[in-house]
Amino acid sequence: MQISLTETAAVLKSAQSIVITAHVNPDGDAIGSSLGLMHGLKALGKEVQVFIDDDIPAAFSVLPGYELIGKPTEGQSIAADLLVAVDVSLDRIGKVAEMVIAPVLNIDHHITNDNQADKLYLDGTAAATAEIIYQLLGELGVICDRDMGMCLYTGLATDTGWFRFSNTTPETMRTAADLLACGVVPNLISEALEQRPFAEVQNLASAMQKIELLAEGKVAGVCLDYAALQEHEAPEGLIGMVRVIEGVDVAFTLKEKEPNLCRVSLRSKGLDVTKIALQFGGGGHVRAAGCTIAKDCAAARIDLIKVILQVLEAEH
Repeated sequence: MQISLTETAAVLKSAQSIVITAHVNPDGDAIGSSLGLMHGLKALGKEVQVFIDDDIPAAFSVLPGYELIGKPTEGQSIAADLLVAVDVSLDRIGKVAEMVIAPVLNIDHHITNDNQADKLYLDGTAAATAEIIYQLLGELGVICDRDMGMCLYTGLATDTGWFRFSNTTPETMRTAADLLACGVVPNLISEALEQRPFAEVQNLASAMQKIELLAEGKVAGVCLDYAALQEHEAPEGLIGMVRVIEGVDVAFTLKEKEPNLCRVSLRSKGLDVTKIALQFGGGGHVRAAGCTIAKDCAAARIDLIKVILQVLEAEH
């Protein structure tokens, strides 16, 4: 059931013990929104835990509360008044769905949200879920401080490509300005997220050698199978390097994180990539989406490229 922002605030006020989660393979918005909301609810005296069913990149350790993010373990069970899923549909929160016994409040900005939560606040016009969380804190009567601001600014900046993407709006910039007034130091965030260990830069260079061009240069992607990822960890920022290739409209990365389980990231400059992601049970934004394909790398690659080319042909 979809509810208003005021009703969302009321649901949070009525709960005392709250668990916050976000999607697997979390990005800056998922992590920043989760931690920003955690700090805001703790300011109201709530008992709050954050669990995300994945490893959190060390670059995000610049965010206050990073060390408090838990990862669910097999058989773990937590009773709470409320489970809050941010920046995600419920089918992408992994083991947290089984671990937490509580009604679910979903806060999201993805137009592909599956509306399966008990209660959903969805704003498809927001550049990032962090933008919604900032509005929500105001509705809750919470005064934004530096800890909240650092987390929410990260979500806002990363989901807009550091305010370069087409989802950047006047409201986005006003929110960013408000967060700076809360004490955010933007260069601390950008420098932390830009830094890469030497080994990761080498991994990135190695992965970039595997970029393939398709559809007369309109599509570019990288596929990394399970064996390759055992030798070298999946480098951060790979999709961005594929996206900037001249002439490319659709960029993708496919990573076989577990045997027969591939995670796909999609980016575009014009095509609606949700039309691709939705065919594999994923979702996202018009220009940035993702999905999971339960096949080995070779088979998943064939399926993914087939769908990309079909959607590309239908749109042109």
